[in-house]
Amino acid sequence: MSTQIDRPGGDAQTAQARLFAPLRLGTELELSNRLAVAPMTRVSATADGRATALMVDYYEAFAAGGFGLVITEGIYTDQAFAQGYLFQPGLANDAQRDAWRTVVDRVHRHGGRIIAQLMHAGALSQGNPHRFATRGPSAVQPAGQQMAFYRGEGPYRMPEAMSADDIADTIEGFAQAARRAQEAGFDGVEIHGANGYLLDQFLTAHTNLRNDCYGGSLDNRLRLTVEVIQAVRRSTSAHFVVGVRASQGKVNDFAHKWAGGEADAAQIFGTLGAQPIDYLHTTEFEAWRPAFGKAGPSLAALARRHAPVPVLANGSLHDAGQADGMIARQEADFVSLGRGALTHADWPARLRAGQAHESFDRGLLAPIADLANALGHRAGRPVPA
Repeated sequence: MSTQIDRPGGDAQTAQARLFAPLRLGTELELSNRLAVAPMTRVSATADGRATALMVDYYEAFAAGGFGLVITEGIYTDQAFAQGYLFQPGLANDAQRDAWRTVVDRVHRHGGRIIAQLMHAGALSQGNPHRFATRGPSAVQPAGQQMAFYRGEGPYRMPEAMSADDIADTIEGFAQAARRAQEAGFDGVEIHGANGYLLDQFLTAHTNLRNDCYGGSLDNRLRLTVEVIQAVRRSTSAHFVVGVRASQGKVNDFAHKWAGGEADAAQIFGTLGAQPIDYLHTTEFEAWRPAFGKAGPSLAALARRHAPVPVLANGSLHDAGQADGMIARQEADFVSLGRGALTHADWPARLRAGQAHESFDRGLLAPIADLANALGHRAGRPVPA
């Protein structure tokens, strides 16, 4: 792997002051800095969805390395249609809740804060021991192929359209998973409304052909996300942080853009920002790029313009200059790192010390994006798929 000294642009002292300034989320949650670990699927739980010792070490390392906030990989919310991948962790029962306690305690031991990302895969489920069939807003064949590094193969299955009861069960699943997250000691939850998963499938016109109150207009297509937010808020205490992740691109359609451009962004972020949430998390391939066309505001900047809550920006921000720039230009309040955090769990500490950062090594996620593979790759040992 190549190495480089990765320092913020401009005045380094001022830039570090921005990246390492504290931030409050909600009414009580204090973050020690503006650096978060992005949610990343690691498919390393037990077969029945419990966090493992490898996961404890993995999450603890980020807090020990100086990240103020850690957001978990997507956690499935029910034992029906929510699970997306084999060996994905859940918060769908009390045994799964209890297994997360050690992870949470280890992160807190280092002064870090940890948020559980709650996810329903919907039509993009490719490994669910609870159900073979998949459910989505409509019976529309998903684009693309299942992801091999999450143990998928071939095209996605054709989903069945969700019934009214399916929708009610899904909302309740999010609410109960959030309750269990708080019981496990998490500092908050992030509702996964991005990247082509269920809530994003409802938002997207070509995957949502419904003619009821959940389909048609943009307001209707946002309705399920709004109802999930409200149910999660009711199931948790007032100080418990609730965030939402939003994106244009999807894991099976990287180039997707909201058809209405900035007008859609204004409506989406305005609607989400009017809900009882504590932050918005936007993700693009490169967070600083214009959201639409060759010029104009970034997606994070649009979220910050239209929603009265802190905005967390994600997308190639392992470059400290780009990370600092998002905050300096007031496009975001804090930033999340994926590849940078995988490369160096102590990325913040290394930045403070002026130490070299290595470039991301894709071998950490191949052939399978689990923790055993990453450990073997670092040690130079091949790990079978």
